[in-house]
Amino acid sequence: MLPFQTNWLAQIGADLTHPGKSLVLHCFAVIMLISSSGCGNGKSLQNNLAPDPKLQDPAAVNKPVDTVTKSATSLPADFSLYPQAQLQSTVEPKEGGTVTTWTTPDSIESVYKFYQQELPPKQWEIITQPSDSSPQLVAKQQQTTATIAPQPSTDKQQSGLTTYTIGLLTAPTTPTPNPQLPAPNSQLPTSTIKLSNSVPTAPADYLTDLTKIGVLTSKDTATDRIVTRREYARWLVAAHNKITGTKPTQQIKLAATNTKPIFQDVPSTNPDFPSIQGLAEAGLIPSPLSGDATSVLFRPDTPMTREQMILWKIPLDTRQPLPAASLDAVKQTWGFQDVGKIDPKALRAVLADFQNGEQSNIRRVFGYTTLFQPKKTVNLGEVAIAIWYFGANSEGLSARDAVGSLGTTTQN
Repeated sequence: MLPFQTNWLAQIGADLTHPGKSLVLHCFAVIMLISSSGCGNGKSLQNNLAPDPKLQDPAAVNKPVDTVTKSATSLPADFSLYPQAQLQSTVEPKEGGTVTTWTTPDSIESVYKFYQQELPPKQWEIITQPSDSSPQLVAKQQQTTATIAPQPSTDKQQSGLTTYTIGLLTAPTTPTPNPQLPAPNSQLPTSTIKLSNSVPTAPADYLTDLTKIGVLTSKDTATDRIVTRREYARWLVAAHNKITGTKPTQQIKLAATNTKPIFQDVPSTNPDFPSIQGLAEAGLIPSPLSGDATSVLFRPDTPMTREQMILWKIPLDTRQPLPAASLDAVKQTWGFQDVGKIDPKALRAVLADFQNGEQSNIRRVFGYTTLFQPKKTVNLGEVAIAIWYFGANSEGLSARDAVGSLGTTTQN
């Protein structure tokens, strides 16, 4: 025992005879004796009172755990977790919802099969099955849509693992206060030209006008030909910039070829890169720039669908952010029987298109219908009708207006 300990114990013995101190000091003496016993260098007490070194190591605190609770993933209570999957991240895109990223040693096909078996018994309706052209599984339950899609791994340590995301988006459940036609857009330019009474009556006539202003070529004559995503992006940008050519501030800026590509499958060497990248940089199509972490692939050769055509086109008509939309609001305005099949991202564009009255894209392209068929592909004739006119209500510009402007310029 060290000398200071001997003196200290002697003092304790003296204090024990003092009334009122004996019990407290006795307990304190026992604690200190136990703490200092067996230590010849006097460091045992310091070691016992030192902080846990594990708590000073961030790696120890942040080390991944084998199991993840539902509260940590933001997944619904009835949404099963794939066995052995490890949560990598959880983000909240700007347009709402959550996107969780996972890794597993199993194949993406095994993940698809698991959710194809697990979701339907829990009242999830699978509305899109994964395919080679669209590798994602989409399921819907009431107002919530879940998208399960594979993602390329960017971490060398994750090599050999399958990385996939689960994106969840819930549409607003509160219907619009007035199911009637919303108020006209107030931010549209007041100097636009009113739509001419000379409107084409056949799809071929729309193609003729678009060919005259250089959007289409003389080879683009098969109106029933299915249009791909890359073609629609190219023609949408070209038609918009040609038709609104008198308004430079409204032009879609084409991306330079030395710009870093946003989509992994559209390199800068792709001939349609300037148009596709330009739409993404302007925030007109879903991309990582707009906060959509799942849209890392553009899928340029995938056929264009009705809902995608409307989603990309409407912002160029209204020049405003898309309004909040619910299934009830769209059903009350359009009366579509299949409103539940519309992607939540496109739902807002469909509601905004209703504000355009008789010049809405849906009315002009598809006529009167109670079925929108959002996943149905569009052909060249339908696309030509859509991009022939840009504007809201009766205020806008058409390809025929642009043809007339070309004639006037030539004469001058």
